[in-house]
Amino acid sequence: MRGIWKWAAIVVFVVCAGSCAAVYKVYSDVKETVEVVYKPFHDELSVKREKIIDVAAKDPFSALILGVDERDGDMGRSDTMIVLTVNPTLNSTKMLSIPRDTYTELIGLDMKDKLNHAYAYGGLKTTIQSVEELLDIPIDYVAKVNMESFVEIIDIVGGITVENSFDFTYEGEYFKKGELQLNGQKALKYVRMRYDDPEGDFGRQNRQKQVIQAVLKKSLSLNTVFNYKSIFESLEKNLEMNMVFDDLLTIQKDYRNSFGEIEQLYLNNGTDSIMNGIYYYMPDENQLKEIHETLKEHLEL
Repeated sequence: MRGIWKWAAIVVFVVCAGSCAAVYKVYSDVKETVEVVYKPFHDELSVKREKIIDVAAKDPFSALILGVDERDGDMGRSDTMIVLTVNPTLNSTKMLSIPRDTYTELIGLDMKDKLNHAYAYGGLKTTIQSVEELLDIPIDYVAKVNMESFVEIIDIVGGITVENSFDFTYEGEYFKKGELQLNGQKALKYVRMRYDDPEGDFGRQNRQKQVIQAVLKKSLSLNTVFNYKSIFESLEKNLEMNMVFDDLLTIQKDYRNSFGEIEQLYLNNGTDSIMNGIYYYMPDENQLKEIHETLKEHLEL
């Protein structure tokens, strides 16, 4: 009997050692990927902040997600602009998709134009500061994602499923109403179409959220876990963010309950405007003021 227990102990030790090695390997790969994609976008404290946030102290924070469409010979434009505010005390997150054609001040350029032109004309710094000015809040973290990475990641996870609300065709691809199975290229076309959408850019934003949620859901599957290295390799090529590894671990550990409840905010009461033959979206000042107050309160400013 003593021999059996001895061998059982050896087996348990080997299994535990193998598991620990596997966990350490994933930890090491995550750390390496975060270090590769880290970029110090903020070289100074935001004018909207009095002090640097401390996630170890569970301070509420904001994040700007930029989906940038960069092509050969083109600086690119920020097609997707999503702002998140996260409050671990309230265990809640607020999400705002900013219409790309929003007419606003482009900080540092001494001009007004579409918000998505901020990236093309002034890069990330102008984009960040212009979003801060529009929403009257500081931006603490920024993640810039090349939209082409969606193609790779969606293919890595084996495609996604979305529910399409109406029939449309875009760039030679037909998307029928109802449930759709999309690979990477089809998903990219699915989120890019907007001119034939009865809701315009707001419909496009909803499709972007659909795809993001579908990718996150699929990423939790067992097959995807085994392909995590391929996902990391794609992120290293297509993602830049100003979050260090220690902050990422702290947020994953201490803020996780905050992502269980995500409240969608909308900047959708504005008006369409044509100036010099160019379309702009003019935000409603009263709604914009309400968003200012909501986000500031959520960030405890």
